[in-house]
Amino acid sequence: MPARPVLLTVDDDRTVSRAVARDLRRHYGDRYRVVRAESGADALAALRELTARGELTALLLADHRMPGMTGVEFLEQAMDLVPGAKRVLLTAYADTDAAIRAINDVDLDHYLLKPWDPPEELLYPVLDELLEDWSRTTPAPFEGLTLLGHQWSPETQELKEFLARNQVPYRHLQGEDAAAIRTAAGLDDDAALPATVLSDGTVLSRPSLREVATRCGLATTAGSPFYDVVVVGAGPAGLGSAVYAASEGLRTLLVERTATGGQAGQSSRIENYLGFPHGVSGAELAQRARDQAVRFGVEVLTASEVTAITPNGDGRALSFADGSQVTAHAVVLATGVSWTRLPARGAEDFAGRGVYYGAAAHEAADCQGEEVYVVGAANSAGQAALHFAKFASRVVLLCRGTDIRASMSEYLVARILANSAIEVLTCTQVVAVEGSDHVEQLVLANSANGQTTTVPASRLFVFIGAQPPTAWLGEAFARDERGFLRTGPSLLDAEGRPPQGWPLTRAPYHLECSVPGVFVAGDVRAESVKRVASAVGEGAMAVTLVHRYLEAIG
Repeated sequence: MPARPVLLTVDDDRTVSRAVARDLRRHYGDRYRVVRAESGADALAALRELTARGELTALLLADHRMPGMTGVEFLEQAMDLVPGAKRVLLTAYADTDAAIRAINDVDLDHYLLKPWDPPEELLYPVLDELLEDWSRTTPAPFEGLTLLGHQWSPETQELKEFLARNQVPYRHLQGEDAAAIRTAAGLDDDAALPATVLSDGTVLSRPSLREVATRCGLATTAGSPFYDVVVVGAGPAGLGSAVYAASEGLRTLLVERTATGGQAGQSSRIENYLGFPHGVSGAELAQRARDQAVRFGVEVLTASEVTAITPNGDGRALSFADGSQVTAHAVVLATGVSWTRLPARGAEDFAGRGVYYGAAAHEAADCQGEEVYVVGAANSAGQAALHFAKFASRVVLLCRGTDIRASMSEYLVARILANSAIEVLTCTQVVAVEGSDHVEQLVLANSANGQTTTVPASRLFVFIGAQPPTAWLGEAFARDERGFLRTGPSLLDAEGRPPQGWPLTRAPYHLECSVPGVFVAGDVRAESVKRVASAVGEGAMAVTLVHRYLEAIG
């Protein structure tokens, strides 16, 4: 339930201060919270705390004659913290000239003469009118996390994506919209950004994802030293493994470096997933699966990174980046893939500042009325182009091949070609990204005619290739030439023999990698089918093989 708006009164005379607060509480206590202070400095400190917590201040009632800081001086400074609050000056008859001058100096809404008895005639009617006007023009208070940072900052972009994908309510403020909160939080220096302001007023300057996760109530450290199975990666394959493992009685830990859903979780719409005839967003599908996993008792870690997996007797020890370690009977690797970096001059310089890999659905709203460029020709690029077309004035889909039908589902092709807001440029690649503090233009090359064109642009979304994040695994984990993990039959040589160093008499199970007891599911597995349904199926199959493995080791 949102906190009641605040009526703040400040008067250095304690008796008067209590009397004002008493009369305010008597008439407004059911709708507003009354806060009183006995000096301008104390009142400003209270306002900073209230503003940082996201609480609304509806009215400032300040006595004019106060030592150290007059009421007018207080109201002038308070305008930077609560510009929307109504401002009332309490004066003696001799100070009316000063009060009249303050109407212009601090945009004073009203001045009241002492004494105000009876309040029913001299106080409440004035404040009723002011508060009614304030209520009409003031939006409801925001109860989530506030993110402060420049839109072209890679660190700000990383935090936005993390919060959105983990379903953490937040708002991103910058420029004039952020001025009051930055002042209240003491974040006047841009070097302190990005920063997050939590609902309790806690300010985190340039926080890590792990720090934000912990403060938002997301678990980042395992609650036990041992599990039956640890699933690394919370995309469709990892979520599928976790749900089936826990539902079948295995004590399960699910570890994710950023947020559940993987690449699929960033998809604006998945329309060919079984059981959803009208499609489902990747974020919704991921959240449903996460809720299902938690309901079955899966322990979920967020913003946690596994750095090594090593045999430990019959178990497998997993080391984390924070130095902690857990042991499990078996492990399922479902780390998915990351987008291939764009091989264009300047692309890395503008990563997070106009060049984005993948696209969370929340980013589309930031493209309202803009021209957006999308690189890629598979389903992910097609889905993104269609989603951006709902907001952007124009979407240009860049494909280096001659026809997007070569790698994109026909239902997406038909919709893209029928959408007047989307233009498809085939045989086209981005060869350079240029700008100052963010992307301002792209250099495009056409392989069919050899021509090079420079176009204005501020946002480029990249959906090309797939890079498996397997470099952190030791040499004991066999990979193919592209770094994907080999499993089962692909580990055997021409004579059907397991890889060198394989310690068991049996051959590796179908999804088992070159380290016994470690199974691989989803996109990170060599020769896997890159589809959400296939990943979920492999996750379920991996659990079946985990059971078989556990039976064999007793």
